[in-house]
Amino acid sequence: MFDHPEYDGHEEIVFVNDESSGLRAIIAVHSTVLGPAGGGIRMFPYRDAATAATDVLRLSRAMTYKMAMAGVPFGGGKSVIIGDPHTDKTPELLEAFGTAVERLGGRYVCAEDVGTTPADMEIVHHTTRYVTGLPGRTGDTSPTTGATVYQAMRAGALAAFGESDLAGRTVAVQGVGNVGRHLCGHLAEAGARIICADVDAEAVAGAVERYGATAVDPAEILTVEADVLAPCAMGGILTAEVVPKLRVGLVCGGANNQLAGPEVDELLAGRGIVYVPDYLANVGGVLSGTRLMLEVDDARLAARVAEVFDTVSEVLQRSRDSGVPPGATADSMARAVLAGARG
Repeated sequence: MFDHPEYDGHEEIVFVNDESSGLRAIIAVHSTVLGPAGGGIRMFPYRDAATAATDVLRLSRAMTYKMAMAGVPFGGGKSVIIGDPHTDKTPELLEAFGTAVERLGGRYVCAEDVGTTPADMEIVHHTTRYVTGLPGRTGDTSPTTGATVYQAMRAGALAAFGESDLAGRTVAVQGVGNVGRHLCGHLAEAGARIICADVDAEAVAGAVERYGATAVDPAEILTVEADVLAPCAMGGILTAEVVPKLRVGLVCGGANNQLAGPEVDELLAGRGIVYVPDYLANVGGVLSGTRLMLEVDDARLAARVAEVFDTVSEVLQRSRDSGVPPGATADSMARAVLAGARG
């Protein structure tokens, strides 16, 4: 594992196998320099353990950078459960996962992610104290995440088009589930035109009905002509093969790890496409998920959401001034925060 291409000095990587419940999971603690490692539980039918390991290593590193740029006292971690959330998820499996988290003694604090829900977190909570996003408490973080993606998109539009107003702009939203749906609400209110796609036909129908979106086939969403592409589904969708086919001026969405690799950051910049680093845009999940522990009230949370515009603007300005692509610029700024904390 130490020679894995995505290994980045991770402090701890735990492989979990519980035969009685069928649980197969990986927990990755990337950094606890700023505090306990926080990060969601992703449940997905990975084709093999190697693919799951790659995902959890990348996701946990991104969480460290997200926490650092958000200015919250948490480090970065992530976990993945190998399995189909629609057919393999059981209370016994979730409780077994909670037991694994509890064994870490608070070094990792889990929350919902793709394939898990606040209700699932309640079950995980049966066997561990170290969980957030419980129903009736912080609950669903997607409304706040949709709001921060919108603020990040406004900042990206200012850099790409010279104005932050999204009225009349066409935004292609890939994925209209939790975060994508809330983003569509903000876009519709702002007067943007929405093109959407999702493998869930019901979610697409809802976006068309509620927000006047135009639906396209999921295979077409990355190459439609628009002003903005908003990836809000799974990560790794922006590849060296896809970038030449993009017909947008800005990429900004809620998905994690949108770039298949760091070279895509350079490729987007080379085409003159402004890229808002994903962990800056989707920081709302962190802001909402930690608000109870940090005693953040509604007014302060709203202010933190609004501040995302300024953070993204600063990163994009530094990127322009230095000639370093936005993703690498944000990573460098996050590493500087970590270095300062180490002293």
